[in-house]
Amino acid sequence: MIAQLRGRVVRAEAGTVVLDVNGVGYLVHVPTPLLSSLSACEGDVTLLTHLVVKEDELSLYGFSRATELQIFRLLLGVSGVGPKAALALLSALEVSELARALSSGDIKLLTKVPGVGPKLAQRLSLELGDRVSALAFEQRVGQAVGTAERTALENAAWEDAIEGLVALGYSRADARRAVERVFPDMPDRTDAAALLQAGLKLLTSRRQ
Repeated sequence: MIAQLRGRVVRAEAGTVVLDVNGVGYLVHVPTPLLSSLSACEGDVTLLTHLVVKEDELSLYGFSRATELQIFRLLLGVSGVGPKAALALLSALEVSELARALSSGDIKLLTKVPGVGPKLAQRLSLELGDRVSALAFEQRVGQAVGTAERTALENAAWEDAIEGLVALGYSRADARRAVERVFPDMPDRTDAAALLQAGLKLLTSRRQ
């Protein structure tokens, strides 16, 4: 398994780069935004990689951040999603944007990606929504909190509030959207009860 490569970009075109690692050129498929930045890079670069093995082909997919690689691998675990489709999603949407779309069930946004139809978008959200909800949360507030402990406390409150709304009969997608909407304005983001109440108030007002 090739987990990481470090070398100089000698060619970048059509969604791929050739990375020269000690005289050996590796062809690596990368997301479009990363391709643009690598094209202008003159020094050595490091790519986190995933090797896809087929009967007649070995293909490398590279990313600059661990979260991109993490989501790529999660996408590959969904039926009907191959490496090209997974890369298309990461090319069209930022990691945080994709995580939010999956966790909130934003089918409209997902179907804007070439090759992703409504059925596949629904399957992606259904299978990955809960798994990436914490990632979407961390991407949004990770830089704002002071300590890892506080991030964990806020994350726990976030999840507890969603579970509370689901227990009250709301769909998980609606619960996630409501909590996401009220979270930034909460004076204490570790208070799950207050977060639940604020989310419930928002959902109730929408029904009226």
